[in-house]
Amino acid sequence: MNTNVTISQNPLLKGSGLPPFKEIKPAQVVPAFTELLAELEQKLTILEANIQPTWSGLVEPLEKLTERLNWSWGIVNHLMGVKNSPELRAAHETIQPQVVQFINKLGQSQPIYNAFKELRASDNWATLESAQQRIVDTAIRDAELSGVGLQGDARERFNAIQMELAEISTKFSNHVLDATKAFSLTLTTKAEIDGLPDSLLSLAAQAARAAGEENATPENGPWRITLDFPSYGPFMQHSTRRDLREQLYKAYITRASSDEFDNQPLIERTLELRQELAQLLGFANYAELSLASKMAPNVAAVEALLEELRSASYDAAVKDLEALKAFAIQQKAAAAQDLQHWDTSFWAERQREEKFAFTAEELRPYFPLPQVLDGLFGLVKRLFGVTVTPADGQAPVWHEDVRYFQIADETGVPLAYFYLDPYSRPAEKRGGAWMDVCINRSKITDNGVTAIRLPVAYLVCNQTPPVDGKPSLMTFYEVETLFHEFGHGLHHMLTKVDYTGAAGINNVEWDAVELPSQFMENWCYERPTLFGMAKHYETGESLPEHYYQKLLAARNYMSGSVTLRQIHFSSVDLELHYRYRPGHGETAADVRHRIAKTTTVLPPLPEDAFLCAFGHIFGGGYAAGYYSYKWAEVLSADAFAAFEEAGLDNEEAITATGRRYRDTVLALGGSQHPMEVFQSFRGREPSTVSLLKHTGLLATAA
Repeated sequence: MNTNVTISQNPLLKGSGLPPFKEIKPAQVVPAFTELLAELEQKLTILEANIQPTWSGLVEPLEKLTERLNWSWGIVNHLMGVKNSPELRAAHETIQPQVVQFINKLGQSQPIYNAFKELRASDNWATLESAQQRIVDTAIRDAELSGVGLQGDARERFNAIQMELAEISTKFSNHVLDATKAFSLTLTTKAEIDGLPDSLLSLAAQAARAAGEENATPENGPWRITLDFPSYGPFMQHSTRRDLREQLYKAYITRASSDEFDNQPLIERTLELRQELAQLLGFANYAELSLASKMAPNVAAVEALLEELRSASYDAAVKDLEALKAFAIQQKAAAAQDLQHWDTSFWAERQREEKFAFTAEELRPYFPLPQVLDGLFGLVKRLFGVTVTPADGQAPVWHEDVRYFQIADETGVPLAYFYLDPYSRPAEKRGGAWMDVCINRSKITDNGVTAIRLPVAYLVCNQTPPVDGKPSLMTFYEVETLFHEFGHGLHHMLTKVDYTGAAGINNVEWDAVELPSQFMENWCYERPTLFGMAKHYETGESLPEHYYQKLLAARNYMSGSVTLRQIHFSSVDLELHYRYRPGHGETAADVRHRIAKTTTVLPPLPEDAFLCAFGHIFGGGYAAGYYSYKWAEVLSADAFAAFEEAGLDNEEAITATGRRYRDTVLALGGSQHPMEVFQSFRGREPSTVSLLKHTGLLATAA
């Protein structure tokens, strides 16, 4: 095709506003970025030549330039996550090196760095608001972490490493996606599906139809089980066939660890490059480089927190496993004497059913998505005084299941918008759930007229789609996940900061960014919130009280094991980026098995290649930062405790506390250090007591 005709109308070059998803085609990516990057290079050269060490002469023009890139590149990355295709992948791969190159060039611009330092040293400094000062301080720090101080060979090497790391990271994620997609288990007999819940049989029959088995039905099969979590998770919990669980488990833990999808060499190479990168910047290791821009002051502080939580949870996890074995023996299970990894999910689910007398599946009919959304929107109205209403049709979408909503204040004035893409589409959408930025809040001056541009968020989940005429019926875990992502969304959308660089989640330290999301999960257990949304999708009957009591009781079920699992991941991540050196006898997998001795109670199998699918640290931004989940959980548990102390049944106190939370944690974004933000809400520094109390581990800690 002749791309010249379409280039000026290329939808990826619009540069602002809502992305025109209907018009975007993978074939437009390369021409769009070829043109855009050339234009931005030119603008950067002009900016560097005419730079002024003032807010309007430096930060504003720089922001305009980066916004253009972020807008277009953000759309491509978003589509890579929700509408992946071989064509889009190829285009992304072609253009990514040039984008990384430009970002490096920008991050290492000496004139821009010098102008930031001049601005900080000038008389103007005192006239800037705290948000502006934080933006400048961060820009200086980020430039230093981007290698601005490097010259000659060192700078070239730094840039080559950044380029290679970006390529490896994409390749790592693609391998996980491909390896997950490459495996499936087709079941054809009733014996093979023994124990499986109806929701999984519907999903498995749908997967079989999608794979070409036109006549597959939930009743008669065939059923296709995959390593995609909505399929894998329930299978491991419910299948009575131990042989099939073992087969599936082993496929899951060895994902992307062999043949053409082998991520092992990529892991060693990544760790080697990160270490070299850190040393180029004057850090002893990558963990220190990672913490230079986080809330945690140093590695010692992180290790101290992990050890405090490890010692509080280890004995509890040992007891969890002993109780599970005893339960399996009591059930006369052949496997009881030799409980294996592929047995724990199954027996934990059976024990949960007996202990709390309900299954995760039984609750699904009480949580249809439309009702859960009503409950969630009712909660944010109650806490923060904002109203969420559908705005479908006002924004182009990338798939017909995607919804669009508006958030307005007490007087009905719009504050923000968001997209919701709720269902799993394994063929084109990556697993998990996330919030991403579509548009940032900002003050925009056009022809002398200043207006506030409102923020827009992407909220993406991977729950069971509506099947066979039923709405999407959610597990309670999926309800928690939706609340979690919505918490991130509120952080982005309810910001009051008008400077993009510190609005919403921008400029918020990575280990503090999970505070608002984890905070929201607590409300799923709060009586008015839960009963406001839990109604049977057919009868409209409220969730029976005994289920609520069981949910509360089950909340800390095996919490020692759950906490220890997170400590295991965090400790492995930290060790790999702090003490480990590739090529010195030990492999990354050896490190993981060594650390497992004190952070797991059922040691991983020798062939367990979990690191090969550990996308958080090798395909995402959590390198030497996985501990952030726990760090932020301390903050979020302590923030929720403020509402408990005010009295959850005292509506007036809840409203007052909710407004204070909105005006601090949600409104201040990245305009202040997270410790200051937390203290302005809580009146003191955070304490681990609330977290240990909420997880039922306080006694063990004492």
